Amino acid sequence: MRSSTVSEIVSIGRQSAREHAANLFCELFLRLQAVGLTEGSSFKLPLTQAELGDILGLSTVHVNRILQELRAEGLITWRGETVVIEDWPRLQEMAEFDPTFLCPEREPR
Repeated sequence: MRSSTVSEIVSIGRQSAREHAANLFCELFLRLQAVGLTEGSSFKLPLTQAELGDILGLSTVHVNRILQELRAEGLITWRGETVVIEDWPRLQEMAEFDPTFLCPEREPR
């Protein structure tokens, strides 16, 4: 594993639930952008809050609270299946997101 990948895994383990959710939104946005599946600062996320909770290891109530906080801070909006990144720099900062670990080069397995 690249050292940047290891540090990304370690940092996620130290993050709060809110930071972990922000990190997920950052990573999804960049991965979808790389394959042309974003529109401006938005992307489709056809998940329920319960499904997002399963991904993050959180209860639906906790996910709802985190999403409300992210909206209130002007970082994201999520209506229907569309997530809009409202403030990319602040979302990245909160998530301690390092986009360099998403290197487009393939690693041998």
